[in-house]
Amino acid sequence: MKIGKDTPLVVTGGASGLGEAVARAFAALGAPVALFDLNEARGEAVAAELGGVFARVDVSDPESVRAGFAKVRAVQGQERVLMNCAGIGPAAKTVSKGVAHDPALFMKAITVNLGGSFNCASQAAEGMVAAEPLNDDGERGAIINTASVAAFDGQVGQVAYAASKGGVVGMTLPMARDLSRDGIRVNTIAPGIFLTPLLDQLPQEVQDSLGAQVPFPSRLGKPEEFAALALHMAQNAMLNAEVIRLDGAIRMAPR
Repeated sequence: MKIGKDTPLVVTGGASGLGEAVARAFAALGAPVALFDLNEARGEAVAAELGGVFARVDVSDPESVRAGFAKVRAVQGQERVLMNCAGIGPAAKTVSKGVAHDPALFMKAITVNLGGSFNCASQAAEGMVAAEPLNDDGERGAIINTASVAAFDGQVGQVAYAASKGGVVGMTLPMARDLSRDGIRVNTIAPGIFLTPLLDQLPQEVQDSLGAQVPFPSRLGKPEEFAALALHMAQNAMLNAEVIRLDGAIRMAPR
């Protein structure tokens, strides 16, 4: 798929971090961009800077997602690329100080990270299947999800987060198979430790310590590197049903 004015992008969690980096990368190639996020002030500002559209969307709520798609499609047409970046990262052990993990917290992680990715992907696909093919391959669109290395190397206190991201990994192949006849590809990025706004708040020595755990390059990942892989996934028609770790060869220790 050639990225440009005919390939609108919707990115969830697009007001900051990895999602914002993806939006900027696509906009630089001329693609219309739309951001889904709960942070209205930041989302509106980034969208205005990129000449795009913002919609306040709770990805865990299917009706909120549907309203968001309706808003952005009215402006920029049917999205041809969906980038799922919205997510949360709660930390709690299965049992802590003799008390079981809060089941509501566990289900919130599942609902936002896994359910939210599914809500946005399925509704984007619904629009894509009705669109005209973009090229001779019959491509109609691309869906890119965000998992995490925690899907494979979940650490102590990550039982909810790892389960939710493991679900995103598990969803990749069957969703790609479901949509293959309609020319829609589905891939997933599983990032390691990236310099997001959350990590940027940590003291520099803590950031350096985290980066030193990465075999090579021994540093935190840059959002632009994540965005570069997202672009490639959208552009390379043979890349389908794949989960790619983007992690500098790190394998997370138990703690």
